[in-house]
Amino acid sequence: MSTAIEFENISKQYRLGLVSTGTLSHDLNRFWQTKILHKEDPYLKVGEVNDRTSKGKSDYVWALKDINFKVEEGDVVGIIGRNGAGKSTLLKLLSRVTAPTTGTIRARGRIASLLEVGTGFHPEMTGRENIYMNGAIMGMTRAEITRKLDEIVDFSGCERYLDTPVKRYSSGMTVRLGFAIAAHLEPEILVVDEVLAVGDAEFQKKAIGKMQDVSKGEGRTVLFVSHNMGAVKNLCKRGIVLNQGQVAFDGGAEEAVGHYLNSRRKDYKKQLDNLKYSGNGKLKVTSYSFIFHGEETDSIPSNRPVTLNICISNPNLYTGALEVAGKIASYDDVYIHYFSSKLKGKVFQVPAENVFNVQVTFEKIPLNIGTYSIGLELKFNGETSFWIENIGTFSVYDSDFYSSGVSWNKGLTLLEQEWTLSEK
Repeated sequence: MSTAIEFENISKQYRLGLVSTGTLSHDLNRFWQTKILHKEDPYLKVGEVNDRTSKGKSDYVWALKDINFKVEEGDVVGIIGRNGAGKSTLLKLLSRVTAPTTGTIRARGRIASLLEVGTGFHPEMTGRENIYMNGAIMGMTRAEITRKLDEIVDFSGCERYLDTPVKRYSSGMTVRLGFAIAAHLEPEILVVDEVLAVGDAEFQKKAIGKMQDVSKGEGRTVLFVSHNMGAVKNLCKRGIVLNQGQVAFDGGAEEAVGHYLNSRRKDYKKQLDNLKYSGNGKLKVTSYSFIFHGEETDSIPSNRPVTLNICISNPNLYTGALEVAGKIASYDDVYIHYFSSKLKGKVFQVPAENVFNVQVTFEKIPLNIGTYSIGLELKFNGETSFWIENIGTFSVYDSDFYSSGVSWNKGLTLLEQEWTLSEK
């Protein structure tokens, strides 16, 4: 198997707020040092890593720094990372939208890119004309494009608007047509950014299926950027994690997603010593944490088992019956779920210990992508001992709840579903 894409010592530097290096004196100095004196670019020494959360001391930042990796023909590679990590810049360099500051990119074969809504479209031209224009840019003959036209139109679902200027299309229609063109015009390398998230659930499923066909059935190379961790794991064999413009991890897709999520975890055990509570205070919650894959986190998946660990103090060594309960609400305080040990027939006998833990495991979190608040309650011998309605927050990320590769971010909750068709 031969190499389809190779990034060798790739770096990309920008000057904040300005095009080029911003001033004529800087441009002349760069030209004099590099072209006339054949010295190193003086501005490559002053750049900082691209940490978008801090102000920094330099006007120069490295959007990418010292990127080295190869992609073999037929590989499907997911590129993940936080916003600003350099994912889109990497794809733009590969698609030749911009040039690297240093390093060399080698790519074998035609590249079809879908980097943002409307990529490669002329708004005044019709959908049909844009199909032919995109095909011509990729080096295809008119006869080759015509042979693929019906397939492209059918996949996009935009037949009624085919002879309408693209500026009349919705963003969803534009993405549909753009992806159909990119996937069907037989590129050796397909580059897709997060733009698919604009499409509806039906189209996302079709697009994921098509990318699987392109890579597995036709042996083409796919680079896929997404914040949908479920889609990355389902579609990709390999994952590359970018952090502040540098490769933080390169390995299997499952391991890459795990590394990315672990890197976001800090100390997420919630210490509650100073929070006001209602109740008699005989037993108190001193801390709690969500545990996923053996680690504490406040960012949890929707389709994997997650454990809530509740640490309880018992300073007077009471013994008796304990019920533990809680509520989950949306970020704007819409009541969503109530959970309780009593609902499952569990009433605990409190041990005569200063501190003990109670754990509850949720096999699936039926919540959509978003941030939620949690409240906790302890009932000791039938009386409220501790109750805080909003004790903290946690976030839920999309992890393919339905195991279908489809992301859906409408509404607050997710329902288990089984669909059948029967004939009379």
